[in-house]
Amino acid sequence: MLERRNRRNIFSLVVAVVLLFVSCDANRVFDEYQPIEEQQWNKHNTLRFPFEVKDSVQQHNLFISLRNNKEYAYSNLFLIATLRFPDGNVVVDTLEYAMADSAGKFLGRGFTDVKDNKLFYKENIVFPTKGRYTFEVRQAMRKNGEANGIEALEGVTHVGFRIEKIK
Repeated sequence: MLERRNRRNIFSLVVAVVLLFVSCDANRVFDEYQPIEEQQWNKHNTLRFPFEVKDSVQQHNLFISLRNNKEYAYSNLFLIATLRFPDGNVVVDTLEYAMADSAGKFLGRGFTDVKDNKLFYKENIVFPTKGRYTFEVRQAMRKNGEANGIEALEGVTHVGFRIEKIK
């Protein structure tokens, strides 16, 4: 009898935890990661994230998701982000993000050597038209005083794109 009650309690706890995780992500509209081959993001490797917009009224926040490990050798990150609209319009942004604090400790979440970073790309935007959009991103890192970009940015394991609706 006691064993049956313990199983029921454990089952109830598992269900509650699963529901908690599912409900915490109720604002997610799109969320996709792409692995970086050999954890070296080549400057010519543009990552593409096509997505469908069905709501042209709801406000959204857009994020670039990045996972890095201890091989990442820089305190910042420069990216070129492109948003392609269904009507052919294109918005290109050059972005800079802090990846470490002043003491050199990596920002982001994670207890191991891998850190998850959720980087704001655009806030409070409304997609003007319904249809197929494409978000593109590539790294644009260069060493101080050098014109040529870093060929292969080490320590980046995954790059993603996330859209959340705003309550």
